[in-house]
Formats: sequence, structure tokens, C-alpha cells
Amino acid sequence: MKKIVTLAGILLLGLTVKAQEASQGLKGTWFATSQFGYQQTKTADEKNTSLSVLPIVGTFVSPSVAVGAGIGYINIKSESDAGTEAKTDLIVVQPLVRKYWNIASSLYFFGQAALPVITGKEKESDLKVNQFGLSVSGGFDYFITKNFSVEFSYDLANFTTTTIEPKNGEKTTVTNFGLAHVANVDPFYNTALAGSNPNLTSPLSFGFKFLF
Repeated sequence: MKKIVTLAGILLLGLTVKAQEASQGLKGTWFATSQFGYQQTKTADEKNTSLSVLPIVGTFVSPSVAVGAGIGYINIKSESDAGTEAKTDLIVVQPLVRKYWNIASSLYFFGQAALPVITGKEKESDLKVNQFGLSVSGGFDYFITKNFSVEFSYDLANFTTTTIEPKNGEKTTVTNFGLAHVANVDPFYNTALAGSNPNLTSPLSFGFKFLF
């Protein structure tokens, strides 16, 4: 009788633990991912490149809500046989919050709000660049294993204010707002920063995520 009671207690305890884990979802789980982009154009002896790297780390504060931040780097360069014509180094800081909804089994849909802040300068002309923005996006996250997933997202709305300030002269402020926009670049960026049609923010994102 005692063995039966003990076995029943162990089974009940196991079911209770599993129920608690199910209700907690991903709460307390940390994740790490990274966004990467590269573009190059070449005309005669002139080569323009744009490189962006944005590692992101976050944690689930509830079963379906995660907060995090990305700290990354953008490099925009224009060079030819005569030397470097323009080289822009930018630092990116991007706090974000996500809400997840389970669609089916390992597939999730998420909504994300982010506040990217980009700052730096074009070194050849000492041109300062500062951008503040708000990005609202939606995406899909597919869990291949419990510790690894593939995610894709697309901007639903994007607002940015970019200030470009030369060493001598008046500063220029460019304000952009788009709904479900495709990748585009303000012509002023091309003139001021050079590079491969530099876009300081990208509406499309694809990456791999590790959870631990």
C-alpha cells in the first residue's frame, strides 16, 4: 500500500511540474541572435560598400513577452584607385520588446517594437550623423529545436529622424515615415555618406536565434 501511495505521489508531482512548465512557457529563457547585411556596387575603379552587424540579446519576462537590446555597427565606404573618398562608422543601440503567439506546434508569430539609435560620423569630411527612430514589425519564428530557431521579420511601420551635420555649415535633418515599406534610401544619404546606397535601417530581417 505504501509503495502504491509513494508511486502515486511521484506521478502527481511529475504532472504538477510539467503543468507549471507549460504555463510558464519561455519565461526566464534568454536568447541571442544577430542581424547581418552587406552590399557592394562597383563602377570602373570606384567601389562602394555597406556593412551592418547587429547582435541582439534578450530574455522572456513572461511566457510570451520578451525584452532585449541590440548593440551593433554600420560601416559605409566609398573608395577608388585614388584612395578612400568616404568612410562612415556608425554605432547602433536598439532596445526592443516582443510579443509571441503560438500558431502551430513549433511555429510562432511575433510583434516587435524597437527604438533604434544610430550615431557616428563620416571620417574624411568629419560629417556627424545621428538618427533616432521607432520601428514596429511582425515576423515568424520557427523552433527547429528547443534551443535553436529561425526567424524572419518585416517592418509594418517605420519612423526615423536623421541629422547630418558637417564640420562647417548648416546641418540637415531628414524625416521619414513609412507603412509596410520596401527598402529605400534618401538621395541625400548617397551624396553625403557615399557607399553602396547606404540605408541606415533595413525593413527586412532574417536570422538564427539561440535560446538558453
